[in-house]
Amino acid sequence: MNNILIVDDEKWVRSALKWTVEQTGLPVRVAGECSNGLEALDWLQINQADLVLADITMPVMSGLAFLESLRQSGNDQEVIFITVNEDFGCVQQALRAGAIDYLLKPVEAEQLTTCLTKWLTRRQHKTTKQQDAGATLPVVPLSPIEQVLKYIESLPPGQVTLAEAAKHVYMNPSYLSQLFKQQQGINFIDYVTQIRLNEAKRLLTSTTLRISEIAERLGYSDLAYFTNIFKRSCQVTPSEYRKTQGRR
Repeated sequence: MNNILIVDDEKWVRSALKWTVEQTGLPVRVAGECSNGLEALDWLQINQADLVLADITMPVMSGLAFLESLRQSGNDQEVIFITVNEDFGCVQQALRAGAIDYLLKPVEAEQLTTCLTKWLTRRQHKTTKQQDAGATLPVVPLSPIEQVLKYIESLPPGQVTLAEAAKHVYMNPSYLSQLFKQQQGINFIDYVTQIRLNEAKRLLTSTTLRISEIAERLGYSDLAYFTNIFKRSCQVTPSEYRKTQGRR
């Protein structure tokens, strides 16, 4: 079965779309539902989906901002947008941004079946090509530091610790810290802090979350400490950064 994530701020739309997906009879299932793009990004950190059906216009984080953040984070889930006729300009923008298709509300079973059938066919062709290519390529094992880097990428920024990373690769934390600095040219803590700050910048410019909520999301229980770290790195406070990027 292929997993689908539905993202729409209206619960009745999500319920209707889930029912319609089940009526198609295709090898797909709805694995999760989210009410906005930011919630979907969090869901995808710990869950798996092959396709995302997302509304374009949503509060907190729009469908377009979600797609952009999804690609920046390295996730390769394909996205089909759901919209109304008046959003056709947004549809064109979404397709240019990398969405594979779009559906008009209200989504009819026939319309959805055609769209998902096209997606499944494309997915099968893509999988076949990857299998053919993989048959001729040797598998190169990852070094401990490469494993650590992938481990860091797999977790929300606020959950990354040196102790857990060391445990993941069966190494002593002190030795891992030394090896990380030697191979990456930066301390483990500084590396993770930079990831957190980059995520903070993204959240400040693409969401309406309060700064205290962003700090908590990134693992900082002390707002003043988070503000000091942010200002030390970016030369402006989080609120000043948000204002310079046009957010109010």
